[in-house]
Amino acid sequence: MISHISHLECPQCRRKHSADSLTSFCVCGSTLFAKYDINSVQEEIESGDFPSNLNSMWRYSQVLPVKSPSYIISLGEGWTPLLLSRQLGKHLGLRMLRIKDEAQNPTGSFKDRGLSVAVSKNLELGAKSFALPSAGNAAVSVSAYSAAAGVPAHIFMPDDTPEPFFSQCELFGAATVRVNGTISEAGDEMRKRNGDWTDLSTTKEPYRVEGKKTLGFEISEQMGWSVPDAIICPTGGGTAIIGIWKAFEEMEMLGLIGSERPRIYAAQSGGCAPVVRAIEKGTDDLDAWLNGETMALGLRVPKPFAGRQILSAIRGSRGGAVAVAEQDIGPTRRMVGRLEGLDICPESAVGIAGLSNLIEAGTIDFDEEVILLNTGVGSRYTNVK
Repeated sequence: MISHISHLECPQCRRKHSADSLTSFCVCGSTLFAKYDINSVQEEIESGDFPSNLNSMWRYSQVLPVKSPSYIISLGEGWTPLLLSRQLGKHLGLRMLRIKDEAQNPTGSFKDRGLSVAVSKNLELGAKSFALPSAGNAAVSVSAYSAAAGVPAHIFMPDDTPEPFFSQCELFGAATVRVNGTISEAGDEMRKRNGDWTDLSTTKEPYRVEGKKTLGFEISEQMGWSVPDAIICPTGGGTAIIGIWKAFEEMEMLGLIGSERPRIYAAQSGGCAPVVRAIEKGTDDLDAWLNGETMALGLRVPKPFAGRQILSAIRGSRGGAVAVAEQDIGPTRRMVGRLEGLDICPESAVGIAGLSNLIEAGTIDFDEEVILLNTGVGSRYTNVK
């Protein structure tokens, strides 16, 4: 269970950076990716030491960045179930639909994967406190992991975020600031204050992506080291898409899978859909979505920082992006509750409505094997009925 991280690398300018000091993003403005000594990991695979028998995402610690296990801050995140959907899949017209149920993570969302790794690695590198802007789930997650680490957390959230998110952050001892606007304005306010903290904003540091990539490793391992035909990702900041795509690349390098890849589809609300617009226009970067509004608050990200990497992953997978009508979000949540007994978040309802649109358009066929991410629990979203 020793990390084989070697360095950080920029996917745009190819500059290499040390993985042994605190860093954010490349001087060219791109997010940085962790790189590993693949040959050393392959030796451990051959000797039967990969993955470990841990029932958490840390079973893949050789391809995670934390070198010393003493710095790992874990609440049991990852290794969530891949649920076979019987009724919803049939209702949508699919032979095989599985739901990766990320609501079963410690704080109720897939944010725990990225923030467990980011908090752990940055602590190892000397960080003393953390801050981030958030639409809700990431705020709860970093508050919990910071509490477990015994360090302060500073949270900046839009003031229209449902109260349960604020109360949970405060329960974990985080300092919370309410900001008028979206997550973009929350980030602006955080940077304006210029506190003595380590910024864990989405894709503005290298390690949240590393936690999210364990989704890809788990999906493949839970399918017997095979690859689904398609993965539906509700998309705000896009870390899941980037991480899953990175995971499949690393799994091929390790000899766990071949060159096959799942098609990755980003699902967004029509009220804030910068990724969908960029895919439709064929651009290489994202333009800010002005005055974006959606009840799926985690998807209200007007301009994701790692736009180029999101688009590159989608196109490299031969996938796409789909927007759904805002008025479909609430009814879709209720439908899933009745059909599957799951209290999904509004973001996941966008994913399901998007999947329905893709099936109707003939983009996804009846006999394909599809994975849908349920990114979080729905009970905190008092704004959606």
